[in-house]
Amino acid sequence: MLLCVLLAVALMFADLRFTRMEPVRAQLSTAVAPIQWLVSQPSDALNWASLAFSDQRELLDENRQLREQILTLSHRAQRTASLTAENVRLRELLDATREHDIPFITTELLSLDPDPFSHRMVIDRGRRDGVFVGQPVMDAAGLVGQVTSVSAYASRVLMLSDASHSLPVQVNRNGLRFILQGTGQYDALSVLHVPDTADIREGDLLMTSGLAGRFPPGYPVARVSSVVHDPGEPFARVEARPVAQLQRARHFLLLFPPEPPKAPGRGGWTVELESAAIDAALEMIGSIEEET
Repeated sequence: MLLCVLLAVALMFADLRFTRMEPVRAQLSTAVAPIQWLVSQPSDALNWASLAFSDQRELLDENRQLREQILTLSHRAQRTASLTAENVRLRELLDATREHDIPFITTELLSLDPDPFSHRMVIDRGRRDGVFVGQPVMDAAGLVGQVTSVSAYASRVLMLSDASHSLPVQVNRNGLRFILQGTGQYDALSVLHVPDTADIREGDLLMTSGLAGRFPPGYPVARVSSVVHDPGEPFARVEARPVAQLQRARHFLLLFPPEPPKAPGRGGWTVELESAAIDAALEMIGSIEEET
């Protein structure tokens, strides 16, 4: 044992002071590598077994959760199919036309108006993409605003939070219709001329009503944040918060709603009625002049 100790000390001293021991150490490491691999096998096998059993447990739990989700989604799909069939029957009873998806294109924010009192932005779509003035602009959550000017490769958008912007909306819960106007603040909108007895509550979702033909109906716009009833006042003060991410969104949708049906037009039977009315008026004026 004393000899082994002395030999070990000598090898340590030689390895510390001289560089000739490096090739010897490399050869010894190569010779000892199979022994190290053999010694590490039990611990590697134990780690593999524990990992395999843990993965199996996780897979079993995930499989159980997926089965529950499949059952839930299957129930919802069955309910959706029932509601779809019921909706079709009701539309047939009402002789209503079938709604189609509104086509759209995507667009990206280029810049914002530096004026703090003007909520406008510039997007990277223009006339060459079919963009037109008055076109609705959406983000992933709801209505953002409308296009106000178009150039060949870009367009300007007026956000609904701008103080000069207003649009007709309706309460999703009961269908009451109001006018929603911007306040100049990104997180606040004002619902105008709400009667004090109107059935509008905090949390109600305001949707586009489709009136005026500018915005298609059924798109979310804002959610009522406060309703204040002042004693003796005929109108309540109602504030709402936009559902769109006006200050954070960078990608938007440009909708292409179908054109509203035109009244039987200029060139139809109304023109004939108008011309007949004009002729009758001229004849009446002529008879009055003859009598006088």
